Amino acid sequence: MNIDFNKNNDGLVPAIIQDASTKNVLMLGYMNEEAFLKTNETKKVTFFSRTKKRLWTKGEESGNYLHLVNIKNDCDNDALLISVNPKGPTCHKGTDTCWGEKNEPNFGFLTKLEGIIAKRKRMSEVEPELREDKNSYVVSLFDAGMNKIAQKVGEEAVETVIEAKDDNAELFLNESADLLFHYLILLKAKGYSLKDISEVLEKRH
Repeated sequence: MNIDFNKNNDGLVPAIIQDASTKNVLMLGYMNEEAFLKTNETKKVTFFSRTKKRLWTKGEESGNYLHLVNIKNDCDNDALLISVNPKGPTCHKGTDTCWGEKNEPNFGFLTKLEGIIAKRKRMSEVEPELREDKNSYVVSLFDAGMNKIAQKVGEEAVETVIEAKDDNAELFLNESADLLFHYLILLKAKGYSLKDISEVLEKRH
C-alpha cells in the first residue's frame, strides 16, 4: 500500500474509521507512518495525537478498542478508510460515534419504513378517537391482530409466487414490494426488526 504521508508536509494522513458491519462512520483521526505500522502490527487502531504529540491507541485508557478489519487507501494515496469492529462506544463522550449517533444497522429506505410502521403501531395503541390518522391501513392491520397480519403476508407471498411464473416485471416487483411491506409489519407485530433477521443470516453465513 502506497501512502503519501508527506503530502501535507506534516507526516499525517486523515483516517476515517468505519464499522465493518454497520458501515457507519465512527470517527476521524490522523495517522503518521509509525501509527499506521503499529495499527497493522497490533490490530488495534492507533493514531498520532496532534495534541499529545505522540502515538495514541484508541481505547488505551477506556478499553474501548477499535479492532482492525482492513485498511483501504484512497485514489490520491493521502487518506485512509479503516474498517473496524469497535468494542464499546467510540467517542470520548460515551456515544457510539463522534457525531452523537447510534451505531445501528441502516437498511436505507427500509429502515425509514420500519420507523413509520413502528409509529403506526404506537398509534394503534391509542384510543381510536385520539388518533392522528384515523384511516391508516397499517393501523387497521395492527387493530385486527396477529392472525390478520400473518394472513396478509401469506396472501402476498402467494401472489408473488404467481407473478414469478409470468414475465411481467412490473407486476412481479409490485407484488414483491407488497410482500416485503407486510412482512415488515409482521416483524414489528412480533417485536422484531430487520436487524434481528440480518443477525440470524450473518450467523448462518
